Amino acid sequence: MQTRCALVGLPGSGKTTVGRHLARRLELPFIDLDQRLEDVLGSSIRQYFEECGEESFRDREQALLAELAAQPGPVVLSTGGGAVLRAANRAVLRSSFAQVFYLRATPEDLWRRLRHDRTRPLLQVHDPLGRLRELHQARDPLYREAAHFVIETGRPSVHTLVNMVSMQLEMAQRTTPQS
Repeated sequence: MQTRCALVGLPGSGKTTVGRHLARRLELPFIDLDQRLEDVLGSSIRQYFEECGEESFRDREQALLAELAAQPGPVVLSTGGGAVLRAANRAVLRSSFAQVFYLRATPEDLWRRLRHDRTRPLLQVHDPLGRLRELHQARDPLYREAAHFVIETGRPSVHTLVNMVSMQLEMAQRTTPQS
């Protein structure tokens, strides 16, 4: 299967894990935008946030996403949770990737997954569950705008989620005229 797809969603929704497994199954290259950013920045995202601020980070994220989107060929891309905050990024995702999947989870499910994680800068606050609720409320419409499909990640296993995404990709390929 020759496709370009991207995964969007809140921190902890499974973008990296599902993306890695999906790429392996489809025998496609996998790119984790956050990991690539850390390589480019020469530091962790958390450290960059602390030293340079979120706005500077979002500038770097937008530039790298545009660069990756311009590269031809099949790929599975896992974005950072905040990549959809900028309209330019949402437009690039919709136009440069044949399928964008929003891996949607409730803030409560995300909190269960992330409660011991100390690496995510936006969750290093007094009330992380409250912060996840705020992020969900603000970003859910943006993820929906960027995505072609919404996949509920509630409690399914990674294997089940990969199967759900794969089936959507297969159906999309069957309905798209081949050139």
